[in-house]
Amino acid sequence: MTTHKRRLRLSTVVDHAILIAGSLLMIVPVLMLVQMTSMPDLINMKTGPSLSIGDQWVPNFEKAMFQADGFSGINTGTRMLMNSFILGIGFAFGKIFVGMLAAYAIVYFRMRYASLAFWIIFTTLLLPLEVRILPSYEVVQRLGMLNTYQGLIIPLIASATATFFFRQYFRSIPEELVEAARIDGAGPVRFFFDILIPLSRTMIAAMFIIMFVYGWNQYLWPTMVTTEEGMFTLVRGIKQITQMLEGNQIPEYGRANMLALIAILPPVMIVIFFQSWFVKGLTESDK
Repeated sequence: MTTHKRRLRLSTVVDHAILIAGSLLMIVPVLMLVQMTSMPDLINMKTGPSLSIGDQWVPNFEKAMFQADGFSGINTGTRMLMNSFILGIGFAFGKIFVGMLAAYAIVYFRMRYASLAFWIIFTTLLLPLEVRILPSYEVVQRLGMLNTYQGLIIPLIASATATFFFRQYFRSIPEELVEAARIDGAGPVRFFFDILIPLSRTMIAAMFIIMFVYGWNQYLWPTMVTTEEGMFTLVRGIKQITQMLEGNQIPEYGRANMLALIAILPPVMIVIFFQSWFVKGLTESDK
């Protein structure tokens, strides 16, 4: 009995040690980012990360949020933050809506080749944005959607991931509920909006978290379709600031690091506040 308890305690210690090591592996870079944000740019350039804490948080925050970058005078952190929010929210809601419609048609409309259509949609997971970026850019350019929010969002909203999860969730809904809705005279549109959407709240929340974070962190596509400074997102703006080095000018590492911290906060807050919905939404699809 004593040996079993010792083994149990040893396994618990090892498990917690692995969790702590993994947490430190992810937290330490963020702490280094916070430390470098507080230091002058010249010190960061000379020494890099250190254990000392400076007093540049407020000046770097003001420069990050309100100082214009580039030639237009409108590429401030506030503007880039707004663009990132529009991209993330539009990306998430677009993917959820398209994914729900596709899953609804596959599950409830009893089409002859519904399973084949689903697997064709599912195979698009093998074609990420990087594979089809040139034809996607050509289409956006021909439609005149460069430097627009439509060009940022619409080409990316088709989602095999959302279709898969909503399909699994819709298949878990009892058939008796569908029959009861038909008896009450609910048509396909009413059944979708009045019954399926309210029942899918947790799944919608889970998909929103995944898609918002994915859209928020997009870098390659916004870089391709936005050339006007007023349309830059935070992720692209950070990269541009670190690349600016004219003559003897020191790169604004403090400002870029502050923007990076600001860019981290919205996804982290969404995951923290909607964590229970996220877990519940993913587990309910396995009923």
